[in-house]
Amino acid sequence: MFSNGYLSGKRILVTGASSGIGRQVALVLSACGAKICVTGRDLERLHSVEKELYGEGHSVLCLDLNGSDAVTDAIRNDAEVSGAFWGVFHGAGISMVRPAKLCKEKQFHDVFSSSVQSAMAIARAVSLRGVLEDGGALVLMSSVASLRGQAGMALYSAAKSAIDGMTRSLAVEFAPRRIRVNSLCAGAVHTPMHEKLVSSLSAESVKEYEDKHLLGFGVPDDVANTVAFLIGEGGRWITGTSIVVDGGYTVR
Repeated sequence: MFSNGYLSGKRILVTGASSGIGRQVALVLSACGAKICVTGRDLERLHSVEKELYGEGHSVLCLDLNGSDAVTDAIRNDAEVSGAFWGVFHGAGISMVRPAKLCKEKQFHDVFSSSVQSAMAIARAVSLRGVLEDGGALVLMSSVASLRGQAGMALYSAAKSAIDGMTRSLAVEFAPRRIRVNSLCAGAVHTPMHEKLVSSLSAESVKEYEDKHLLGFGVPDDVANTVAFLIGEGGRWITGTSIVVDGGYTVR
């Protein structure tokens, strides 16, 4: 899709890189010439993804993205040792489908720490000189759940809405350094997380869900290519927005 020199020499941090969309983003960006630092909790899987990446100069940062100060410190330390990042894609997070009456404190903490708190911890790191290059980009994973209501999705929707709100304010805050901040509101994409979700549904329900996407369910490349565009020169004048990549789901 892009030239293998589109991101040549650029160092990019990809969270949630051990599977699904994060893994595909890492692969696509490495094919564009970027040096990828894959991040997640499972060291073995991260090393496996690292071996799949195109080119050389990639690295692994094993990290529990729970939103703690340790996340900020680890990213800052990595940049000090291995060099500043040009871009960050934050794709880590968990899905949650549960009616409000069953959402307790633990579920709230799990969803928000993996998505919102971890995004803010990354933003804190990005705000520090020497971590993200001036002119670089931060892309945060959101969801169409932030734009459309659905039963059982209140907690997940709230977290993704917080990501979109955070995106707009960070874009203003980082603009003096020309650092661009955007979020991606994705529809249903074929990933292990998605397959786990639909496996609990009847064939009729899955068909009804897919039909709500005018172009059908997506694949990880559909999101990864958008990330590449935003992080590279193609997205140089785009900031503070939530880009919808959903196969037409939000049109209906």
